[in-house]
Amino acid sequence: MTRHDPADVRAFFTERAADWDSRFPDDGPAYAAAVTGLGLRAGDRVLDAGCGTGRALPALRAAVGPDGVVLGADLTPAMLEEAVRAGRHRGAALARTDVTRLPVAEGALDAVFAAGLVSHLADVREGLAELARATRPGGLLALFHPIGRAALAARQGRQITADDVRAEPRLRAVLAASGWRMTSYVDEDARYLVRAERVRGG
Repeated sequence: MTRHDPADVRAFFTERAADWDSRFPDDGPAYAAAVTGLGLRAGDRVLDAGCGTGRALPALRAAVGPDGVVLGADLTPAMLEEAVRAGRHRGAALARTDVTRLPVAEGALDAVFAAGLVSHLADVREGLAELARATRPGGLLALFHPIGRAALAARQGRQITADDVRAEPRLRAVLAASGWRMTSYVDEDARYLVRAERVRGG
């Protein structure tokens, strides 16, 4: 399983932050649809883990309403600056932090939304376990990407490899080892969306 050094991840996204949204201008509806599929309720407390430029934040805020809490966490200051510049921080709290060390109490969250996060974690199991720690039993997790694994690999000029942690069998096992139970898995050209539930007593 590939490990990603946080400093390298930060450098990668720092270089790309300024034009990130202009490179992927049509992803908005896919983010909104994924948030809808998470099944959030008014008043929920939700984290956008690896929020980047904040493309999911407005939809998350709309889903939880004025009594809910939306937190966006990202490792890269330049990405958070772009979220603010785009006005997506309104109604959300932004934190510059590694999602493997969240400034959130145990069981404080009702749900976690994570777009593209798994591919950039230094240790996938550790990262998913930290998200589980911060989420109440029965809470929800959505791992999302606006295109599927094959389409993303084609865009990047590479092949899907056998050790891809986002493949269903591997991801199901890692989630289970991290305090989650996978409830659905979709990997198609137009969407990658995995949903999981925080295991009770796990």
